[in-house]
Amino acid sequence: MHRVEFSVAIGPEDWLDYYRHPAASVLVTADDGRRIRFPARLLHRHATREGVRGRFRLLYDGQGRQRGLERLA
Repeated sequence: MHRVEFSVAIGPEDWLDYYRHPAASVLVTADDGRRIRFPARLLHRHATREGVRGRFRLLYDGQGRQRGLERLA
């Protein structure tokens, strides 16, 4: 299993836009400089009234398919 770590800071108003569009994707810059795009739905369980903030690890397989998202902090 491959992994990439990154930070996210999405405010409440911006998060509502992601939430309202189920096909929306999030683009982040990983700690190693790679730009990673993944479905916004993976962040839904981490959302609060303040939006989505924190450190995350995206897990993916050898074919690049997402296998999960873990909150680190």
